[in-house]
Amino acid sequence: MELTQLRAFRTVAETQSFTRAAERLNLTQSAVSRQIGALEHELGEPLFVRGRRVVRLTGFGEKTLSQVGRILDDLDGLAGQGSAASSAPTGQVHAAAATQAFVYLFAPLFQSFMREHPGILLSFRTTPSTDQTLVDILDGAVDVGFASRPVVAPSLQVTPLFEDRLWLVTGAEHPLAKAASADAAEIARERFILFERGASIRVATDAFFAKAKVVPATVLESNDTFFIKLMVRQGVGVSLLPAWAVREEVEAGTLARVPVEGEPLSRVVQLVTSGRPLSAAARCFVEFTVARRDELQALARGNPSPSPA
Repeated sequence: MELTQLRAFRTVAETQSFTRAAERLNLTQSAVSRQIGALEHELGEPLFVRGRRVVRLTGFGEKTLSQVGRILDDLDGLAGQGSAASSAPTGQVHAAAATQAFVYLFAPLFQSFMREHPGILLSFRTTPSTDQTLVDILDGAVDVGFASRPVVAPSLQVTPLFEDRLWLVTGAEHPLAKAASADAAEIARERFILFERGASIRVATDAFFAKAKVVPATVLESNDTFFIKLMVRQGVGVSLLPAWAVREEVEAGTLARVPVEGEPLSRVVQLVTSGRPLSAAARCFVEFTVARRDELQALARGNPSPSPA
């Protein structure tokens, strides 16, 4: 039994794919397959059920994974005792969210994380929808995802981070720009620029419209936050957006945000991981993010981010 076989086994279990495991380990797929085959032969039991698109652990594989995880973690700990620098986690973390606007909200967090953990490469990508984010997590394509709508899946681990409130956003010259609030009747008279159906913000706004018995006059739909803000600023219509997405424009006086009366337009942003064991780098990122819930909540309210230390 070789250490490379154990690492290959854990990586395939994490990614549920021989192809993705090979990419992560910088090996060929055939090399990973040979390592897993040799390990299964030595143990005398199959570790995986091979499917056409995904592989999953057998019952024996699940039991073996917990033992292998402890072995590799212990070995990693021993390898890092030589110096403080070598004990710092290294590796790569793949994170994803369903809208490019999340980059605004999480950029200060990412900056702080990379500064404190230079040995970890953090990659962030956007997905077309929250559903796709969850699929990517389940498939092992990403380690950590962020979702702003309810996630119901026994195989996923969900950690609430903060509450994100939506506001009515108008151009600076709009009649409602200086209003203390806007009610359903006032909103019903407006033309809306909304996110496309399926986007988490659109799900929240549609639920609000249905509860308020408002049929919005929709003039444009887009998943591009920049475009939506530009159209609102030009007076084409109004929109419903989070405070953090328009903080700079509100401070500059080019857009206005107005609270909506009645049922609060809010959603909970959550950190989502799979039920599979995370790498040391991914665990480090998760712990770092959860520890900064208050900072993220302040950013979500549209408050300026603190200066980097």
